[in-house]
Order: sequence, then C-alpha cells, then structure tokens
Amino acid sequence: MTDAIEFRSDVTVELVRAQGADRDVLFAARVSTQGEQSLEAAESADELAKRDRGLINYLMRDRHGTPFEHNSFTFYVQAPIFVFREFQRHRMASYNEESGRYRELQPVFYVPAPERNLRQEGRPGKYEFHSGTPEQVELVQREVRAQSEAAYASYQRMLDAGVAREVARTVLPLNIYSSMYVTVNARSLMNFLSLRRKVDGSTFPSFPQREIELCAEQMEALWAERMPITAEVFESNGRVAP
Repeated sequence: MTDAIEFRSDVTVELVRAQGADRDVLFAARVSTQGEQSLEAAESADELAKRDRGLINYLMRDRHGTPFEHNSFTFYVQAPIFVFREFQRHRMASYNEESGRYRELQPVFYVPAPERNLRQEGRPGKYEFHSGTPEQVELVQREVRAQSEAAYASYQRMLDAGVAREVARTVLPLNIYSSMYVTVNARSLMNFLSLRRKVDGSTFPSFPQREIELCAEQMEALWAERMPITAEVFESNGRVAP
C-alpha cells in the first residue's frame, strides 16, 4: 500500500479553453459610442494602435470594469483539497471538481517542500513567514507522510469491505490531491490575482498562502499570453482589479 502512494509539492495548472483577447476589451468599451461599428473596427485592425493601448489603460486606471468581462478562460487545476477550499471563497468563477462520491480518490498527497517557509510570526494581519529549522522540516515531512499513508490505508480497508465511497472518504486528510475546472473572465481573474499573489509594488499588498499562490502564478502567466496588454496595464496600475 505505502509503495503506491505518491507525494508531491507542486500544483498543475493548464489553460484548456480560452475565448477573448485584448481587442475584446476595446469593442466592449466602444459600443457605448460607436454601436455596431465598434465590432467592425476591432475586426479590421491588424494590430492594436497606441490609442487602443491607452484606452485599455484608462479603463483599468479608472476602474471601468465591465469591458474586461467579455471573455472566458477555463483552467484545469490539480492541487490539494485545502487549496480548493480557498479557491471557492472567490465567488466569481464556475467550478467543477472531481467527486469522492463517484470515484475512488487516487493516493496522491501534498507534502511541503523543504524550502517552504514553516514558521509563522506576528499578529493577525501582520504575519510573516520564515524558514523552518532542519528539525522542523524533518518533522513536517515525517508526520505528513505517516498520516497520509495511515489515512489512505484506512480508506482502502473500508472500500474493500464494501463501504460506500462517500463514507470511506471521510478519513482522508485535506492534503490529498483533487482536480477541477475553473472558468472565469478577465475581470474576475484579476480580482483573484490581486488577492492570491504577493507582488512588490501592489497598491494593496496581499499575503496569500503559498500553495494557492503557486496556482495563481501559473494562471496569471497563461492568461497574460492571451491578453498581454491587459496584463501589462493591470501590473502598471498597481494590480488593482477594475
């Protein structure tokens, strides 16, 4: 049983479907003054002009957010379940997660990497995290692995005895990996990124848990490839979601 268990310290994020680009922000914004001609102008332009870039910057700077909603990005995410619970605090996306009621969950568990900060210091709202001692790193590795192995063995014993999956799963810890699809528009994604990444120069500093920040970093990189100007002005305006 123990040999079958896999331990990971990473997350997986893939962009599986994307509809939208910087130009979609422009025709959505200009429809208020140009009507149907806004779409024709967007489709006929070979590249974004300087004034187009300026309009996207203006919309971001002055927080005119709805033009950034006319797009859609679907991400596939593999991460430990405790990360998904943080995702779902953001009620700005559509989520579909694999179900432990309908399938046997695989023996893949998260264990913090040795370089992951382990010591928390300070008062609420002013936390700082620091590297663990060699003894703390060894303790975390040993305890997480031992408890994960014991929990999955218990899960398997109940399944083998004919216990329903939805009951047997109750012994599994939150560091077991799950997978889900997340569908979101750029405006909502920027709100998520503003809170779930710690980036110097942000107007409103954020202090996310490292594991969800790993997801946010990959999501931002994939999104920025599709909407590079929007991503650029998001960064230059202090990462304040419009």
